[in-house]
Order: sequence, then structure tokens, then C-alpha cells
Amino acid sequence: MFGASFDLAAGTGSGGGGILGLVLPFVLMFVIFYFLLIRPQQKKQKTRNAMLSALSKGDKVVTIGGLHGTIVEITDDIVVLKVNDVTKLTFDRNSISHSVNADA
Repeated sequence: MFGASFDLAAGTGSGGGGILGLVLPFVLMFVIFYFLLIRPQQKKQKTRNAMLSALSKGDKVVTIGGLHGTIVEITDDIVVLKVNDVTKLTFDRNSISHSVNADA
């Protein structure tokens, strides 16, 4: 008696909502990952690319390694930094971490 009613109840509940029940959690996970991980990373990358393209001669910058210097020469992919009165170092443009304000 209990076996027949249990099979009937289990059979009616898993018919139409099975696909939606499987796909919905994956869609929700993707939406959460997009807003928490992907979108902020894209925004950060866009800001960094804008900063790198706005670099010009005379800007004070810091490299990824922590070296402070002033840009003496700049091309599409190479930056020459003046570290002190004598020393000039050549870096890849992507190795610039951030620009330092002249006020600071």
C-alpha cells in the first residue's frame, strides 16, 4: 500500500521540472560569477589600458617591481625610465604598475 502511493507521488513530481531544476543553478552560478569576478576584472583591465595609453614623456611612474622613475622616452611597447641623473633603464610598457602624481 505505501509502496504504490510512494511510486505514484515520486513519478508525478519529476516529469516537467527536471531540466529547469538542472539548468537554473548553473545559470545562477554564471550570473554570480559574472558580476563578482568577470565584470570587475574587465573594468580594471580597461582602466589599466587607459592609464598605459595616457603615459607621456616626463610622467613619474612605478614599475611592477617597485622601481620609481621618470619617463624619458616612450614608444608603443618600450619605456625608458630615468632613475637618477645618470641611470636610464629600459622596460616593457606593460611593466608599468601605476603613474605617480607630481603633487605626491
